[in-house]
Amino acid sequence: MRFTFTLPAIMILACAASRAQVVPAAAGPAAAGGQAGVQASGTLRYALRYTQIAQFYNGPQGNAESSTLSGDASYQNANPVRPFSLTYVGGRMWNNSGGSYGLGYFQHLLVSQGILKRHWSLNLSNDVSLMPEAPITGFAGIPGVSGPPSVPGQPSQQILTLNTRSVDNMSTVNFTRSIDHATSLSTTGSYGILRFPDGNGLEVNQLLITPQIIRRLNALNSIFCGYSLSRFSYPGYAVDTDTQSFPCGYLRIWNRRFSTSISAGPERVSTSGGTATPPTIGLFLSAGVNYQQRSTSAALSYTQTTTGNGGALIAFGSRNHDVNANFSRQFGKNLTISAFGAYMRTQALIEIGALNLNLGGVTNSKFGGASASRPLGRYLNINASYTAVQQSSSAMLLSNAILGLSQTVSFGIGYTPREKHFK
Repeated sequence: MRFTFTLPAIMILACAASRAQVVPAAAGPAAAGGQAGVQASGTLRYALRYTQIAQFYNGPQGNAESSTLSGDASYQNANPVRPFSLTYVGGRMWNNSGGSYGLGYFQHLLVSQGILKRHWSLNLSNDVSLMPEAPITGFAGIPGVSGPPSVPGQPSQQILTLNTRSVDNMSTVNFTRSIDHATSLSTTGSYGILRFPDGNGLEVNQLLITPQIIRRLNALNSIFCGYSLSRFSYPGYAVDTDTQSFPCGYLRIWNRRFSTSISAGPERVSTSGGTATPPTIGLFLSAGVNYQQRSTSAALSYTQTTTGNGGALIAFGSRNHDVNANFSRQFGKNLTISAFGAYMRTQALIEIGALNLNLGGVTNSKFGGASASRPLGRYLNINASYTAVQQSSSAMLLSNAILGLSQTVSFGIGYTPREKHFK
C-alpha cells in the first residue's frame, strides 16, 4: 500500500495540530446523561531563535555574513494506543554582507500517527522539507541553526551543495505483527521524492519495501532476517535503478545504557531503460553502537549500500560508504555540549552518458562540528556552534557542489518557554 501526502496537505495538518486545544466536556444532553465530552491531552514545546552566522569558503563565493530568524514546535499526545507526534522547524535566512549561502526560507515537518493493539501495531509518518541547500546536521538541516532537541537529522543528499533549493518528501507505513511471545513480522513501505525547483539538481523518486522477521532469543539478544527492494526512477529519463538485498543481523543489549547491532547480506543492483546494464552483486552492511545515559548520549554507525543518488551528482545511482557519529552531554541544568562527525564516500554507478556500470568518479565528503547552549534567565538561552565541511570529487558534479573547505561559525539567542501539558 502506498501513502503519499502533498506539501499543501502537510502544511494544513501542521496548522491544525498547532491549534490543538483542550476541549471542555460537552454541555447539554450528552453531559446531562453523564457521558464525558471530547478530551485532548499531550505536551507542547516551542521556541523562537535569532542566529548570526559567519561563513568562510575557499570557493568562488568567498566569505559571507548572514542572519536567521527561526522557530520550532513539537507536540506529542498522551494516548497510549493512538500515539501522535508532530515536529516542525521553519525560518528565513538573509544576507548581510559578502557572498550568498543558502538564503531564503527553510521548513521541515515530521508527522507520525500510530495505532497500537495487543498483537499488532501500525504507524504512518510523513517527513517533508524545503531547504535552500543540502541539509547537513540536526532537524533544521542548516549549519548554525538550532532545532528541536532529541530529533535526529542526517543528509538526504550524498553530495553537499550551496544555494540549491530542494523539496524532499518521504511517506512511510510500518506494520508489525506478533506471531508468539518471541517472534514478530514487520513490513515497511515508503515512497519519496526529491525535487529541485530551480532545475539545478538530478531529481529522483524512490519506492522501498522491506519485510522482516525478528526473533528474540532472550531479554538481551535478538536476531532478524529480511528482504529489501528499492526502485529509483528519474523524471525526464527513461531509466530505473533497482536494488535488492537479503540482510540478516544480530542485536545485543548489553545493559540499560549500551547496545550494538550488525546486519549484512548480498545486494543485487540492476538498471533498466535506455542505459540497461547487467546485474551486479555486492555487499550490504550496516553496524551501529548506541549509548544512552540520563545526561549523556552517543552513537556510531556505518552503512555500505547502493542508493538512487539524486542531487548534484550526475549519475543514475551511487555506491555509498557512510560513517556517522554524534555525542551530547548535559552538565547540570546550565550547559549542554554536543558534537558530531561524518564521512561519506560516494561512487557514481552510471554517469549520464556512460554505458557501463561502476565507471563514475568518487566523491569524498567529511563534515563535523560542535555546539554549546546555556540558559540565560528563565526563558532565554544562548548558543554557539562551529561546523566544517570538506568535499573533493573526481565525478561529474554540478557547479553548486561544495569543493574544498567550508566553515560556519554561529552565535544565537533563543526564547524557550516551559512546555505546556494538556490534560
